[in-house]
Amino acid sequence: MPQRMILNAFDMSCVTHQAPGLWRHPQNHAHEYTSLGYWTSLARTLDRGGFDAIFLADVLGVYDVYGHSGAPALRDAAQVPLGDPIAQVSAMAAVTETLGFGVTVAVTYEQPYLLARRFSTLDHLTNGRIGWNVVTSYLQSAAVNLGLDRQIPHDQRYDIAEEFLDVVYKLWEGSWEDGAVVRDRERGVFTDPAKVHPIGHRGAYYSVPGIHLSEPSPQRTPVIFQAGASPKGRGFAAKHGEAVFINGITPELTRPITDDIRDRAERIGRPRDSVKILTLATVIVAPTDEEARRKHDDYRRYVSTEGALALYGGWSGLDLAGLPLDEPLSYIDTDAARSALSIFTTADPTRTWTVGDVAEFVGIGGIGPVIVGGPQTVADELERWIEVGGIDGFNLAYVVTPGTFEDFVDLVVPELRRRGRMPERPLPGTLRGRLNGTGSPVVPDYHPASAYRGAYAGARSVADEEAEAREAAAATKGA
Repeated sequence: MPQRMILNAFDMSCVTHQAPGLWRHPQNHAHEYTSLGYWTSLARTLDRGGFDAIFLADVLGVYDVYGHSGAPALRDAAQVPLGDPIAQVSAMAAVTETLGFGVTVAVTYEQPYLLARRFSTLDHLTNGRIGWNVVTSYLQSAAVNLGLDRQIPHDQRYDIAEEFLDVVYKLWEGSWEDGAVVRDRERGVFTDPAKVHPIGHRGAYYSVPGIHLSEPSPQRTPVIFQAGASPKGRGFAAKHGEAVFINGITPELTRPITDDIRDRAERIGRPRDSVKILTLATVIVAPTDEEARRKHDDYRRYVSTEGALALYGGWSGLDLAGLPLDEPLSYIDTDAARSALSIFTTADPTRTWTVGDVAEFVGIGGIGPVIVGGPQTVADELERWIEVGGIDGFNLAYVVTPGTFEDFVDLVVPELRRRGRMPERPLPGTLRGRLNGTGSPVVPDYHPASAYRGAYAGARSVADEEAEAREAAAATKGA
């Protein structure tokens, strides 16, 4: 039986996501991102097409590396203006049955106590269809606007993320026992305080002594997505990631990355296939190969070179403004997303990329392949990526929206179903149960979150705190 293909739609609450300049195309409705109707209509399309999830990217700053200014990004609407990625999720969940939702939130500028409640709420309201893309942020503009003098160094951000996840796992998995919520109308007890426990966390970065504010949700811990490709990021992904998002130019160059992530996971006791690896891709499809090529040629006329370099500057931390387009690109360490630079400098030692090459490549599809053709051609190439690249599926970006997604659902999905790569009907249940193929909504035993499942049972509870307070009050009164 062919390996099932995981499909996510890759979107962002902005105008220009991965195709700079294409906001000008007459068929592009990306400017409607401020309309709830845009999101609910897109969600219905993806649900109809059997997509596993919509993956919502996010950043917390402006892409102002290129030319040391945010003006190029503003002119091209390159991920600015930008909305919050969480606000539309409940509305999309209300109009869909199986579509999942992967939401990007950077731990660097959040508090685990608050974020744990937010994701528990979303998991309840989506009936177990929520995932969290754990990122550490990479923009200097975000750091200075969120109270820091400069960006936290790359590897330290992952140290913070490790403790952050340790805290939220304690809150989600351990603070409330199964059966804590009794809803006993006769006794007047909604929650049994003997089964709710403070987590007592005190670490290098966070102090969270109390209980989780939310009752256990269908998945407890949301599906953990991760998008780091540096050595530190791959180790983090191998430990925590249930679905890992990477970038790759060709499947041959991508295979060493996927093998490395799976090797790392296996070394710490996880099954190799427990990490579902997804790569960015953009599909331009039409009924025939020739029609698809004409569509691609039409799109290329709208690409903004300045917008592409503004996006790339934010991703890589490298200012390419003022350089000749034939200037070769070289790798340097930055505190931005290092994979954005290494993919064009060190991944393929046989090729030298110039500034112009990068701008042309990023112009449609960002740092990922663009697959152009009729349904069979596209399906062939998607299958080649799975077989050669060792991936499990794709985060599919759009060139124009919702047209790119509608074309894929109407033309490619039937072909993938015919080949057995997608089920005829979307699989029911939680997002986790669908992605890992077990149907179980909770994290498996080999995941680090599972260490806190029931870990506080028998430990100090809220009922114990109440009893202690009464004893102290009685002792004070007696004195």
